[in-house]
Amino acid sequence: MDTLDVTIRHRTAYRYRRPVSLQPHRLVVSPRESRELRLASMDVTFAPAASLSWSYDVFGNAVATASFSEAAESLLIESVARITLETAAWPVFDIAASAILYPFPYSHDDRMDLGPLALNQHLDPAGRLHAWARAFIFANPTDTLSLLKDINAGVWTRISYEIREDEGTQSPLETLDRGRGSCRDFATLFAEAVRTLGFGARVVSGYLHDPARGLVGSAGPGSTHAWAEVYVPGAGWITFDPTNRSVGNANLIPVAVARDIRQIMPVSGSYFGSDDAFLDMSVDVSVGLTDPGGSS
Repeated sequence: MDTLDVTIRHRTAYRYRRPVSLQPHRLVVSPRESRELRLASMDVTFAPAASLSWSYDVFGNAVATASFSEAAESLLIESVARITLETAAWPVFDIAASAILYPFPYSHDDRMDLGPLALNQHLDPAGRLHAWARAFIFANPTDTLSLLKDINAGVWTRISYEIREDEGTQSPLETLDRGRGSCRDFATLFAEAVRTLGFGARVVSGYLHDPARGLVGSAGPGSTHAWAEVYVPGAGWITFDPTNRSVGNANLIPVAVARDIRQIMPVSGSYFGSDDAFLDMSVDVSVGLTDPGGSS
């Protein structure tokens, strides 16, 4: 088990052609605490100044709402989080005996609590995605974890990674047809594929910690990232990163989980102003080891 102290800086800047009235902005930038991740500090600053309130959404994600009182020609949002990570490079999953082989039934309680997480969120009228996922089942029954790993690797093999600056996420069928996608497209395709087989799955937004600079989707030593988790009895939520064909939380810093990636965008908000007021935006993220003085 490796223990790392990491600092994450996330800076989002908007520019406008003339002053606009900033409406409340929703921020999902605070790392999600767990047995493997401890949050030491979390600071968020704004220019212009904003009042900030924190709450938790239905998934238990920390969500901040920023409210502004003055018009502005620009908006700067910067968050700095310091965390301690304890992750295993080669995790072992203690899957319940009842779920070692697929197909298996979820318990009544698990099925009820998973609810829409086990239902597809994108249309597949001809069953193309279901057929694509079923092609990874080589025996009946088959090993559950091996099946999930094969689908994870299958996304990586079938889809070429691309950086997409435009907002939104491709549908799984669009990603399959294009053969290209961003990390959020990879995560959505994987989650939807395993849902067609009856698994409960959720998507995750967060950061990729890549000090060796060898992982797909990384800009330098770290960047924003998206992946997925599948619920398997006994083991609980197992992490799959199809962008890098990896399993487990090594190199991953989760911020939020949800049914759909659009629910956990890092920054979302609006403004009142003319139709052509928006000029541009930029995002800068750094993820690095915390030095003894408290900075990355």
